[in-house]
Amino acid sequence: MIGEFVIGRVIKAMNSNWHPQCFRCEECNGELADAGFIKCQGRALCHTCNANVKAGVLGKHICHQCHGVIDDKPLRFRGELYHPYHFNCTTCGIELNSEAREVRSRPGYAANEMNELYCLRCHDKMGIPICGACRRPIEERVVTALGKHWHVEHFVCAKCEKPFLGHRHYEKKGLAYCEIHYHQLFGNLCFVCNQVISGDVFTALNKAWCVHHFACAFCDQKMNQKTKFFEFDLKPACKKCYDKFPQELKKRMRRMYDLNPKRIPSA
Repeated sequence: MIGEFVIGRVIKAMNSNWHPQCFRCEECNGELADAGFIKCQGRALCHTCNANVKAGVLGKHICHQCHGVIDDKPLRFRGELYHPYHFNCTTCGIELNSEAREVRSRPGYAANEMNELYCLRCHDKMGIPICGACRRPIEERVVTALGKHWHVEHFVCAKCEKPFLGHRHYEKKGLAYCEIHYHQLFGNLCFVCNQVISGDVFTALNKAWCVHHFACAFCDQKMNQKTKFFEFDLKPACKKCYDKFPQELKKRMRRMYDLNPKRIPSA
């Protein structure tokens, strides 16, 4: 215990004397007597914790094998990060770099079990598709779209980021969208019900409407392509409601239409 006399083996460190079992890393609480320590900012740390602290300050990763700081791109293998040079290609034996591919060697095994590493050249010869999102090999079901291959769970809408999971997608400028967001961004969603307009589209006031949802904003009378209507505050008004407007208001509306003829609604 701290503060007791030390009888037997003594550890002299950090300007103090310690029982071997009491001299521990101030990060992970591991014993330091036999493992050695590093003084870091006035604290005694094991080599692993010191590397982690150093990496955190530098914003870098720690190699799972040698516990050193990874200065370049790490290699991810079986869920852990490594210096790539700790591994060699399973096929040709060349020292690997961060572009190495991890492949499950036998079907039916759990994830990360019996996995092997291959250099990019040997992996390409195997003909295994690479996911366009995570850049990892696709060993099960493959989705092919936008000129790339994808894991099923990684092929998602560019707007809401939800996987399509076999549902229909829409492509625009090299991106994929779900039906709702494609029509919201590029197509026709009804201004009233906010649903995709599958049939005829009524376009007015820079908006799209389901034919049966286009109605006067004041009396809710349904209108069609032949109904005369007027724009008021970016909303449609039927002729009956327009006739009830104050004369001064109608004059201001007419002056606005005269200044900007493009805003005059058509029958």
